Amino acid sequence: MRTVATTTTILCVDDHRLVRDGITLIINREHDMKVIASASAGDEAVNLFREHRPDITLMDLQLPSMNGIDATKAIRQIDSTAKIIVLTVFQGDEDIHRALEAGACTYLLKDTLSDELIRVIREVHEGKRLITPYVESLLAQRGSHPAISPRELQVLTLIAEGMRNREIGAALGITEETVQVHVRRILSKLEVKDRSAAITTAIRRGIIHIS
Repeated sequence: MRTVATTTTILCVDDHRLVRDGITLIINREHDMKVIASASAGDEAVNLFREHRPDITLMDLQLPSMNGIDATKAIRQIDSTAKIIVLTVFQGDEDIHRALEAGACTYLLKDTLSDELIRVIREVHEGKRLITPYVESLLAQRGSHPAISPRELQVLTLIAEGMRNREIGAALGITEETVQVHVRRILSKLEVKDRSAAITTAIRRGIIHIS
């Protein structure tokens, strides 16, 4: 007989109802697990975590109002022992790094098989921190690249929004010449030759996202 004491409680966070319903169906088939709440936005996830204190939170990264990284940080501020599994389509090495740095226990892609998801939930609930070989390889690749500084990230984001150097300088309160220095450094660090390639590479690696 299933009892509250032996049931792993789960909060499911995803902005697509079909995904939430599918995950809930998979989890609730297990005798020792139950989805007790679901959220479609980051701020909602934080509030539901505070209310229900689930054993495990399944967290998407692309969410309205507050993204999954910020929601993870907020939940960990409420409870530093919160166990959060990122479940997302994002495969960028920077996405993975940010999620784990925010406090996620592990990082899974949405093409993960249902049996594997159940196994990971059980092992994370037992206190294990699981990193798949694929995720490890992406983190290793990230370690081989120079880090993009916060200012360079601001410049890169504005480049992706279509701004030219003069506009970027005005937006950030710096000279056009300083912007040019940042752009050169960005191209060098991303190992590309032009701004278009920089945007493509930054999106692929999860350094920036385009809505």
